[in-house]
Amino acid sequence: MLPLLILALPLLEIAGFVVVGSEIGVLPTIGLVLLSAVVGSVLLRVQGFGVMTRIRNELDAGRDPSKELANGAMIVLAGILLLIPGFITDVFGILLFLPPVRELAWRFLSKRVHFATDFSGFARRGGPTPGKTIDLDKNDFSRQPNPNSPWRSIGNERGDRD
Repeated sequence: MLPLLILALPLLEIAGFVVVGSEIGVLPTIGLVLLSAVVGSVLLRVQGFGVMTRIRNELDAGRDPSKELANGAMIVLAGILLLIPGFITDVFGILLFLPPVRELAWRFLSKRVHFATDFSGFARRGGPTPGKTIDLDKNDFSRQPNPNSPWRSIGNERGDRD
């Protein structure tokens, strides 16, 4: 179904140009296409920053930002659709910029897609628990103290023993 849609979309867009161009003329048709691209880029910028703020607020509150991430993806898709020359893609792009349409799309997606998230380490402001983290491979770790190890000084600075 998707390959058929990809092949049919340019033909439908050309037909849309012919119909609109015959009704309002060539220059106004070109003007509408350029206007939709400019409006799409402006809306993408304005609403994109709003989505980023809402995602940050959800993370700061320790909540799952899946819905806001999906809204952000839909806004990006709407901007791309408005930047693509054509009236059919513009209609779908404008619809995706409307919050009620995105809410319907979210309800549809959330029932069919499983979002696996774990933001437990980011529940408080400032990110995960601060501390020293040393990443070791299996060959780097042993339970026997190594007197030549450069890591001995880290534990000794805190007063730890090997």
